Amino acid sequence: FLIIWLERVSRTWSRSTAGWITLTKCIDGLFVVVLLGHLTLHRHRQRAGKEGQVLHRSKRGWVWNQFFVIEEYTGPDPVLVGRLHSDVDSGIGNIKYILSGEGAGTIFVIDDKTGNIHATKTLDREEQAQYTLTAQAVDRDTNKPLEPPSEFIVKVQDINDNPPEFLHGPYYARVPEMSNVGTSVMQVTATDADDPTYGNSARLVYSILQGQPYFSVEPQTGIIRTALPNMDREARQEYDVVIQAKDMGGHMGGLSGTTEVKITLTDVNDNPPKFPQSVYSMSVSEDKVPGEEVGRLKAKDPDLGDNGMVNYRLVDGDGLAMFELRTDSETREAVIKLKKPVDFETKRSYTLKVEGSNPHIDPQYLAWGPYKDEATIKISVEDADEPPVFVDPSYTFEVEENAPEGTLVGRVHAKDTDVANNPVRYMIPLYTDIEQFFSINAEDGKITTTRPLDREAQPWHNISVSATEIGGHHQDTKVRVNIKVKDVNDNSPEFATNNEVLMCETVVPGKVIETVSAVDKDEMAHRQHFTFSLAPEVTHNHNFSLKDNRDSTASIYVLRKGFSRLTQDVYYLPIEINDNGFPAMSSTNTLTIRVCSCDSRNTILSCNVEPYVLPAGLSTGALIAILACIVILLAIVVLFVALRRQKKEPLIVFEEEDIRENIITYDDEGGGEEDTEAFDIATLQNPDGANGFLPRKDIKPELQYPMRPGAGRPAANSVDVDDFIKTRIAEADSDPTAPPYDSIQIYGYEGRGSLAGSLSSLESVTTESDLDYDYLQSWGPRFKKLADLYGTKDCFINDGDDGEDS
Repeated sequence: FLIIWLERVSRTWSRSTAGWITLTKCIDGLFVVVLLGHLTLHRHRQRAGKEGQVLHRSKRGWVWNQFFVIEEYTGPDPVLVGRLHSDVDSGIGNIKYILSGEGAGTIFVIDDKTGNIHATKTLDREEQAQYTLTAQAVDRDTNKPLEPPSEFIVKVQDINDNPPEFLHGPYYARVPEMSNVGTSVMQVTATDADDPTYGNSARLVYSILQGQPYFSVEPQTGIIRTALPNMDREARQEYDVVIQAKDMGGHMGGLSGTTEVKITLTDVNDNPPKFPQSVYSMSVSEDKVPGEEVGRLKAKDPDLGDNGMVNYRLVDGDGLAMFELRTDSETREAVIKLKKPVDFETKRSYTLKVEGSNPHIDPQYLAWGPYKDEATIKISVEDADEPPVFVDPSYTFEVEENAPEGTLVGRVHAKDTDVANNPVRYMIPLYTDIEQFFSINAEDGKITTTRPLDREAQPWHNISVSATEIGGHHQDTKVRVNIKVKDVNDNSPEFATNNEVLMCETVVPGKVIETVSAVDKDEMAHRQHFTFSLAPEVTHNHNFSLKDNRDSTASIYVLRKGFSRLTQDVYYLPIEINDNGFPAMSSTNTLTIRVCSCDSRNTILSCNVEPYVLPAGLSTGALIAILACIVILLAIVVLFVALRRQKKEPLIVFEEEDIRENIITYDDEGGGEEDTEAFDIATLQNPDGANGFLPRKDIKPELQYPMRPGAGRPAANSVDVDDFIKTRIAEADSDPTAPPYDSIQIYGYEGRGSLAGSLSSLESVTTESDLDYDYLQSWGPRFKKLADLYGTKDCFINDGDDGEDS
């Protein structure tokens, strides 16, 4: 009755979750208390029966082997889990109860005297649902077991302390638009950590908090379904739905959890294409060329992807032959393009009917059709100032060659197609008739020649004629004019080839030695051919004859034998050729026949004349080569002699001569000491210079060495060459930077007034010198080389001195 009363009180309890949990705990606790009381009363009845009868079993007995404790208890005192009692316990305190196992001493404690077990901590069934413990009764004094240990279980009794949870949310789902009511969208599932086997703590019920009236959810399974028919994606595409899961079977006081489900409507082809306008107006100028765009239009279809694709086609109208329709692959627009040129003067407007349709139709929505639409296009042609138009696309005329200046070739004609019909002016562009063979009348388009034409030089003339509208926008049109020059027989025939005819000396009479043919620069008319005959002056010759083959060829025959190239090696046969044209043209061409020596098989050996004056076995070419060699040798000898007389030098350079000597020759003879302009005599008077030392000119020393004592002493005011040379030699010998060869100073001006006289031999080049240079022997060893060169003739030069020659 207490439990029933508590349940009635709970109906008026607060609806809050905390109040419900507290009430539930109280009910569960009272239930355990009542159960404990009932079990205790049962045990007292058993004990009363035992006192009145003799029991034969000695096995000890526990009150329970399983206890219960409520989870999440938050009272001030430890919770009494239960009491252990042994049959050997007489109640005098000599028994001690020991507890071991899971949580013993930490979570569960026991009163070793009474056997009462208490839970000292709050328990959570979701962490551990039960604990296995072992109890044993021992003697308090000796700690000896009085009975074997016994195992029992403490179960944690569940309360509704965990709300439902959606572990995989938020959710995303897709469902086709226009789906039927009850179409499954998706299933959501929540989990509850409470014990599903005890009470309704884990019994879940689903409900929809947000998303009505479009969607619903099944309470037991969590399946979301459509709840509203004809949901249109074009009107609304996305929906946010909130699903709640509540435990305790959905009753008041249960815990709940929510999740969000984002539902997107996918597209179906439920909308036909529609043109925004029923009639479109476009215009095109008559000067537009085929392929140019006239206008665009597009049918609207709110569907997506392939469902919204629209195909266009022209279905009717009087402009089907003049216009065409293309679809822009990027913008999906219908593009109207010009197919043929339009003419404002011929037709000024056209009408087209275009259809737009869906290529992909869903049979489920076929009844909602038709999935196409039509629109009318009116195209007006705009007038434009067009260039003149020639009557013919091209012209071909003929004119005879050699026709006089001003001969009419032909006439071209162009007209203005505009309404104004302005006059047209003609001209021949200079770049098409550079040599200006033709002229044209600017008003009537007549083409005439400016000078006679030559077909053989140029058989065709391809020119252009330009027509420009007078008073318009100066637009011009060009037309091709091909002029053929007709042939006139004005060229004489001639031999096809001008090769010489080679004939053996032993040719027999009547033999054909050549077949001649002719060519003519003129065109050969039908049945026209060449005829051949000997010229009148050779008609009665006794050497050759001619036979006309009547096929534009002629054969040359030999009339006699006994030809000799020593007597006459070349014969000239004039032949007259007639082209049989109108007027007939003829010419005389000379055929050259050369007599040659042949072997027995008539193989030509030689066609040259061999004179008798030549020795046997020596040809003319060999004689010419010999003469040429002789002439060349003579020229070399003359040149050598001339050079030898001009420059008397020894032809042989002895090995003893030091070729490193730097000798400078001169061709002029100066004025000597009296010539003050040619050479400064002060240099000879003061060789060492103003600074007392002059550097060498043939080499550049790397280091500067101090001058030797006395080197800077100025020389006496004299012109003694011998002292000057000695000074230079001493300087060179004492210079450590000087190379091992002599340094010779050459003075190129020496002439009249010199005490030593002239040493030059320039005046004795052309004539034999009769001067006596024996006096050079008395000059001393320093002038020994000069004495050897000029004092004694035809002697060898021996340069054996010590480098002090000058």
